[in-house]
Amino acid sequence: MKPVRYQLFLFMCLCVGLNSFAQNIYLDSLQLAINNTDLPEKEKPVLLNRLAEVYRINRNYSAAESNARQSARIALHYKNYIEATKAYTLITVIKANNEQLTSLKQTSDSALVYAQQAKNPVAMAYGYYAQAFLYKTLDDPQKKIKFCQLGLKELEKSPDPYIAAKLYYQLYAAYSNWNNVPQANKYALKTTENALKTKDYNLLSNSYAALSVAHEYNYNATKEKKELDSVLFYLKKSEALYLKYPTQVSNYTYAITCINIANVYFKYFPVNDKNAEKNAIYYAQTAGNILKNNPNASEVKASSLGLLSEYASRSGNTSLTESYLLEAYNLMKADQHPYYYTLINITRSLSIFYKKQGNFEKAIAFQEEVTEYSNKNFNQEQALNSQKLEIQFETEKKNNEVKILKEREASRKIQNYLYVCIVIACLLGLLFMFRSYHFKLRLSLEREKQLQLEKQESEMQMKLEKEEQARLKAEQQLLEAQQQQLQKEAMANVLQLEHKNRMLHTIKDKLADDNSLNMQKIVREEMVLDNDFEGAKLQIQQIHPDFFNLINEKAQKKLTLLDMKLCAYLYLKMDTRQISQLMHIEPKSVRMSRYRVKQKLGLEKDDDLNLFLQSVGN
Repeated sequence: MKPVRYQLFLFMCLCVGLNSFAQNIYLDSLQLAINNTDLPEKEKPVLLNRLAEVYRINRNYSAAESNARQSARIALHYKNYIEATKAYTLITVIKANNEQLTSLKQTSDSALVYAQQAKNPVAMAYGYYAQAFLYKTLDDPQKKIKFCQLGLKELEKSPDPYIAAKLYYQLYAAYSNWNNVPQANKYALKTTENALKTKDYNLLSNSYAALSVAHEYNYNATKEKKELDSVLFYLKKSEALYLKYPTQVSNYTYAITCINIANVYFKYFPVNDKNAEKNAIYYAQTAGNILKNNPNASEVKASSLGLLSEYASRSGNTSLTESYLLEAYNLMKADQHPYYYTLINITRSLSIFYKKQGNFEKAIAFQEEVTEYSNKNFNQEQALNSQKLEIQFETEKKNNEVKILKEREASRKIQNYLYVCIVIACLLGLLFMFRSYHFKLRLSLEREKQLQLEKQESEMQMKLEKEEQARLKAEQQLLEAQQQQLQKEAMANVLQLEHKNRMLHTIKDKLADDNSLNMQKIVREEMVLDNDFEGAKLQIQQIHPDFFNLINEKAQKKLTLLDMKLCAYLYLKMDTRQISQLMHIEPKSVRMSRYRVKQKLGLEKDDDLNLFLQSVGN
């Protein structure tokens, strides 16, 4: 019979026990705490998640999912998005472990959505872990690694060693499948370093198992004994955790550890090494016994029986070999959903066993069953792969839709930015126009004000000029009046002087002719004449300074100096005798002169010259 390969156990180790909360209390203690009426309902999601994880690692998936959903419902009621994210992440892992692929995508997306609503780095790390587990189930290691890295990046903001250890474990598993020894060693060590910072001993047990596998890779590459010793060292450390904390490390995890230890002894130690054989048998039996009452661990129990059958075959005990194989066969056949890889290996081992015993009928029958189970396994894998492909297609479709929506959103944002820029530009343009209009208006008002001021200044200047002109005109008129007054005074003085001269000549002539001339009478008459003349002269100067101009204009400037002298005497109300004496002409000549003056003045024959001259003077 061919040995059950170690890769089978590694696969089972990767599928279970990867995600567990701290198991520091028993299932009944957790349930009792949850049912405690004094416990506020909003504090129950934490305990429900722990209880669900305990059920999960013990492969009671229905109870695990029920408690996780109750936790999510209460957490969402109180808007505790962190615990809601943890609950949906746990449901994702439960569905993946139980191969419930139809709603796996929806559940993992819910975990990420609630993580985003929580706005918490640790919650985001859980959301990304749910996505990583989805793509692990869909056999898409690249995307699994991508989401693990995203989760670890979130934990740089707020470290959480528990979820960090789980993320590093997924990275270790991915690189182990690719036989990338350096990376597998690196992430196995990172997993253990973070698990040691928690009190989750089930997680730490799996971390030690990961380190043992990493050292096994190293041993296969170098064949150095220290690497093989390291494989057993870390598996024994995993075993020690269960012995020290039996209620905090699941039976299933410990059974896997025992199977791995037995397989190391079987695979890498000499056939004649009795101590290795003894240890291998002990651990194989322990694995079977620890899961004896566990209904969901038939493949592990069958694997332990397969190892025992190999050692029985080595010792030549055919009946014991047959017994172990048939027990494993019946165990797997009784399973409602058998793990076909283990069932095929057990059935093939029975076919080979009976063939060696010469019982070809049974050998053929079991070989036919191998073919049947291989076909069923193929069909199951096909159906599973079909579901995976469908989920991948739907996932890619949704991702593309999301991508398109994001691109549209980005395009819409760019459009909005452009619209905002256009609006801002328009506002700036309007502001500029308003400012320009305001500036022009202010400039126009300033100009209008300036023009008004200039107009006022011009009007003031014109007013000043008019006043200056009026002043100059008044001064000119005053000067002209003064000049006319001076002319009149000069004329009056000339007339008086002429009169005096005439008088002196008359006296002289009279003295020459008549020595008996009465001088006193002449002087007295002259004084009277002088007084009359002075009064008349003063009257002309004060009453009518424009007398001579007016009569000259009336006569159209035809008056001679003698005519004007005659008008002056007449204006002074002198009679013909006085005028004849002053002008030394005959009275008849005076009358003739008066007639000529009337003609020059344009007076009628009946008009009185004296009255006219007096009217002009008035």
